[in-house]
Amino acid sequence: MFDNRTYRRFHKKPGLVPFDVTVKETNLHIQADTDLSDTALRSILKYRGFIETFARVCPEFMTALVPLPLAGPAPAIVTDMFSAAGAADVGPMAAVAGAMSEYTGRDLLKESGEILVENGGDIFIKSNTDTTFAIFAGDSPLSLKAGLHIKKQSRAYAMCTSSGTIGHSKSFGRADAVTVYATSCPLADAMATALCNQVQSVKDIEPVIERGNQVAGILGIAIIMGEHIGLWGDMELVPL
Repeated sequence: MFDNRTYRRFHKKPGLVPFDVTVKETNLHIQADTDLSDTALRSILKYRGFIETFARVCPEFMTALVPLPLAGPAPAIVTDMFSAAGAADVGPMAAVAGAMSEYTGRDLLKESGEILVENGGDIFIKSNTDTTFAIFAGDSPLSLKAGLHIKKQSRAYAMCTSSGTIGHSKSFGRADAVTVYATSCPLADAMATALCNQVQSVKDIEPVIERGNQVAGILGIAIIMGEHIGLWGDMELVPL
């Protein structure tokens, strides 16, 4: 969705070792107690394999723009994508980046006490300290000037961003950035896409946040459009 190198330099967690792992379209930036590149690579290959195999059986899984019924058994990562899509009223692939972040991150948590996995702006994190997330919002004057501060959490959580003005991902909205803080990374990813689709003008910011904050598992929402920002939830807007 954007130049990862520009974005990722804002998210270095002190004491953690950063490394990148890429398999086809999946490019993960990871921070952990040690370099776990080999473990991450195995996880990426495993979960991509689950998704690619399911897509061969259910081709509409890859192209649907609305939720699909899940007929029959499926791998857990695919089930979570369907569930997130249903909650957000989008297609299952709207949750794929977040799903890859979370499932890889949970594997890495078996070998690292803290973890950050970022996949195109979709972040799964377990941290023992407070964290400030930069918001990349294209040409908005607030882009990389404002951040979202989250206090230390006892459990892992997600922070995912979608944009209607930058990047190659399909979007029907015009917001420069919609960031969703949630308990689940597939859910945060799907909801960021869904809410971004609904923002056509500044007047949409407040009602879109009101709709988003009714969904179980959503802990916070930030919407940036030009010089305007809307904020809701258990997070603090801070200057960078």
